[in-house]
Amino acid sequence: MEKINVGGQAVIEGVMMRAPRSVAIAVRRPNGEIVVKKELVVPLSERYPLVKLPIIRGAVALFQSLIIGIKALNFSANESIAEEDQPEDGKESSEISSWAMAGTMAVAFGFGIGLFFVMPLYATKWLTQLSLISDNNIVFNLVDGVIRVVVFLVYIWGISRMKDIQRVFQYHGAEHKSIFAYEAGEELSVENVRRYSRLHPRCGTSFLLIVMLVSIAVFSLIPKLWPFYLKAGSRVVLLPMIAGISYEFLKWSAKNDSNPLVKLIITPGLALQRLTTGEPDDSQLEVAIRSLNEALEVNDGYADDRLVV
Repeated sequence: MEKINVGGQAVIEGVMMRAPRSVAIAVRRPNGEIVVKKELVVPLSERYPLVKLPIIRGAVALFQSLIIGIKALNFSANESIAEEDQPEDGKESSEISSWAMAGTMAVAFGFGIGLFFVMPLYATKWLTQLSLISDNNIVFNLVDGVIRVVVFLVYIWGISRMKDIQRVFQYHGAEHKSIFAYEAGEELSVENVRRYSRLHPRCGTSFLLIVMLVSIAVFSLIPKLWPFYLKAGSRVVLLPMIAGISYEFLKWSAKNDSNPLVKLIITPGLALQRLTTGEPDDSQLEVAIRSLNEALEVNDGYADDRLVV
């Protein structure tokens, strides 16, 4: 069978897997049952050829992934706390938690923009006013970028110490192992999947680190004479372009990861994954395998014109 590109995301007590035309979310309920939600996803590039263009496709993929990821988190949040006697439809609780999840993600997104983009800019401006650094545009943006990367690394380290997040990171490791096994052509069994690495070159963690580094170069193009509010606003406006550039680099590095130079370049991202992934147990591997198999089944059904969801 021809291999296709698959990716995923760890969710609460589960894993979301995505194939080119499908998404599947597998979550383990408190009673041990694995519940699955799967659906067909028609790529935007099939309806809008413009989306296939470099840079643009990366920005679109980021926002599409955010939407799918929020839905996956919402589903996993409901199912991971579901009781055995919960009504099958669960319409009322699902609707309420959808609004709650949307609000939470909006606040989290705003917090991320403030923490990783606005705060480093303000800190750099403060250092300039104290004459601790030069107001040279290159120096200013370099210091701003270094502060941004440091804040990002401290944040990742901090949340990795939280017990609940550690379980999510274990599912993250299970996701990577399953994808590695699939890419190697292995049968997706717990025994086979277990022996693969939990560090994957196409991981979102590596992508975020690339975003931080690319932003240093892009933000250096912003005139230093602009007022603070314009500099802060431009960082938000330029995010899609930065995401697009980072996406292209990630795809290129994943295709050429056997090259010694590329291996050196992607090493920091893989090292960071040691914080954002954990070694999963067999039950977590089972969930990741189930999710991947379901996503592949839906995708294959679409290709064979016999899709049943």
